[in-house]
Amino acid sequence: MPSTSGSFAARPEHPRSVLITGCSTGIGRATALHLARRGWTVFATARRPETIAALADAGCRTLALDLCDEDSMRVAVDEVEQVAGALGVLVNNAGYGLQGPVEELDLGDVRDQFEANVFGPLRLTQLVLPGMRRQGWGRIVNVGSLAGRFSLPAGGAYHASKYAIEALSDALRFEVRGFGIAVVLVEPGAIRSRWVDKAVATLAPPTGPGPYEALRETAADQLRAAHRGLLRLTARSPEAVARVIERALESGHPAPRYVVPNVARVFLAAPRLLPDRVWDALLRHRYPSPGAEDVSPPEDPTCAG
Repeated sequence: MPSTSGSFAARPEHPRSVLITGCSTGIGRATALHLARRGWTVFATARRPETIAALADAGCRTLALDLCDEDSMRVAVDEVEQVAGALGVLVNNAGYGLQGPVEELDLGDVRDQFEANVFGPLRLTQLVLPGMRRQGWGRIVNVGSLAGRFSLPAGGAYHASKYAIEALSDALRFEVRGFGIAVVLVEPGAIRSRWVDKAVATLAPPTGPGPYEALRETAADQLRAAHRGLLRLTARSPEAVARVIERALESGHPAPRYVVPNVARVFLAAPRLLPDRVWDALLRHRYPSPGAEDVSPPEDPTCAG
């Protein structure tokens, strides 16, 4: 039966088992280690289980899980429920950032991006919800991004995938609350991890230099800026995100969204409050406008000699 207490807090009768995706590096790995130390039964997963073998020494159970493979997801969920009896928490963390100008994006790459960042987490959520409904308690934690609140040039596919997670989280939060299940969206800002290096690698031109070459180079520089200057000073470690996730799991009434770090809220203010034209003008100061240098203003016929 669904919980009727009005509180989502994890009590002794609620399963303290958590399934985390994408644990080979970064936020997923830090969260697995942190929750294991805090007494949770952690099922750490990755596409290649050899990358998370060391987590077993820290008290985690490790599983292979490929978000692009239905059978892989089913096997992982079944194993968790057989071992733990019930799954209390799903942390949808795995994902990556495909970068590139929209015109040059390979549709196969975009489909892969959505498989990993949207369709996989969505399907995994569908697979764990029946068990959570039966026990009347659960947590779905979706690790989104500030990138789900605004878009930057050369990041359209990645931003679109994170916008999708925002929409799914908002709808699901309403749909499952009556079953005692809370849905939480964690939105990291600048986090010190290998994510930036992987994202920059996707900016390689598909067929050599082209009309978007300057934009690609600037986008790569902007991504790397997460490790330099002011952004470096505001960046946090993956462990900071892990602590926020724990807070959401232990809270009786978790917030719908958690921004990490809090200072990152400043970066959300401009795109939310400024008119679109003003926001676009600000972006033109930071990114080159493709084609602008090649386009001459139309001749005014009234001035023709």
